[in-house]
Amino acid sequence: MKYNISFLILSGLALVACEPEFDKSVDDAGFYSSGEADFSNYVAVGNSLTAGYADNALYLQGQENSYPNMMAKQFSHVGGGDFVQPLVADNNGGLLAGGTKIAEPRMILVFEGATPAPGTLDSEPTTDITNHIEGPVNNMGVPGAKIYHLVAEGYGDIAGVGSTANPYFVRFASSSETSVIADAAAQDPSFFTLWIGNNDILSFATSGGVGEDRTGDTDPTGYGENDITDPNVFAAVYNQLLTALTANGAKGAVANIPDVTSIPYFTTVPYAPVPLGEAEAAQLNAGYAEYNEGVMLLASLGMLSEEEAQRRQIVFQAGQNPVVIVDEYLTQLTNPLSGEAIPNFRQSTPSDLIVLTASSFIGTTVGDDPLQINGVSVPLDDKWVLTPEEQELVSNAQTQYNATIKALAEQYELAFVDTQAMIQQVANGGIPYDGGMLTNAYATGKAFSLDGVHPTAKGYAMVANAFIDAINDKYKSTIPKVNPGAYPDVLVK
Repeated sequence: MKYNISFLILSGLALVACEPEFDKSVDDAGFYSSGEADFSNYVAVGNSLTAGYADNALYLQGQENSYPNMMAKQFSHVGGGDFVQPLVADNNGGLLAGGTKIAEPRMILVFEGATPAPGTLDSEPTTDITNHIEGPVNNMGVPGAKIYHLVAEGYGDIAGVGSTANPYFVRFASSSETSVIADAAAQDPSFFTLWIGNNDILSFATSGGVGEDRTGDTDPTGYGENDITDPNVFAAVYNQLLTALTANGAKGAVANIPDVTSIPYFTTVPYAPVPLGEAEAAQLNAGYAEYNEGVMLLASLGMLSEEEAQRRQIVFQAGQNPVVIVDEYLTQLTNPLSGEAIPNFRQSTPSDLIVLTASSFIGTTVGDDPLQINGVSVPLDDKWVLTPEEQELVSNAQTQYNATIKALAEQYELAFVDTQAMIQQVANGGIPYDGGMLTNAYATGKAFSLDGVHPTAKGYAMVANAFIDAINDKYKSTIPKVNPGAYPDVLVK
């Protein structure tokens, strides 16, 4: 009884664009203006979104189609100078460290018969972080960076990779002791963009809430990889970043943080993904009868509320069924006779968000036992589901981060880019462009790459236009926008 649902996600995918749809030249003779800004030395600071990361990897075409690189090309019409990126060696993605693979190649669409499905490129990476790039580079996007990483000295020290350093920054850091913001500010930018903070909540969310909310803890040196950054730490470091970037009078644009729960990583897998027949449902109901009865008995003894006891009841029926999950927010129960802990099981509801990566195994059997079915008779661990309580933690932090970004944009008189509103529009109907619509539908929506988190080249063009709109509005410039239709979306091998 195997119900692997990954193929269902892409069942509507008929055609994937691999090449630009069209390209328009721009004639800037006597038309475009830099307004009140100077774009001669543009530096972009951020994380994977700034670097051009897509399809779960950093690869050459993704970097070439990063939103800062697109913007730099448009800035060339208003006095913009060269824009240097720390280009990787190939389109495979992945990283080596002294010949040892430390990051996997990019995701691709593969066809099993007539059905496309996400897979990993069957090629080895050739980009070795020991091959140092002599800077400076204008694109200072560092995949994986949280806000406090940008001010951390030694973040580019190869000796610290795996603990205190980032392998992507190792490739182009000016020294082993420097920080990202020190290298960015040292270039004395005339204009900058800053988009940072996504990872400060995203890693918690994509791990299904396996981490801690560090609100109230102002020492980030003790944070775990999946922890939520304290909003006061966020505000202090953000101000530190802007102080450094504007020290010599540079103008710039900053962007807020989208709702992470609007991206395909959380919206693709339905809460009730498992199809069952009547006989199978009856068999599973019999298997959970003892658990259901025990929970109701404990409710009658006053050990939990009647409402929670009903919430914990597990019942299957013919048709599509919710998965069974482990919910750490349920009351911790103990069998009064044996003293053994009672599992915190319940079925998923429309308020739960099942992460994209769970689609590869939900409904499959564990080993050779046909009765051990992932998500059914074998409940999903906490890391595969973002519960409403965990979503609230993410939302609370995001709200405070975005308030900080907006306030500091006003204080430093910078252009403000509302990417939160932009992604909401993508999720709620889509954003039109010449030739189609950008939505958050997995693979087919054209806005997001196969990892369900990072944009496609078309999506990055959408981001570039949001920045350009905000810059033109703030600085009275007339920078031409890019055409998303001229860029690819999901790529096949």
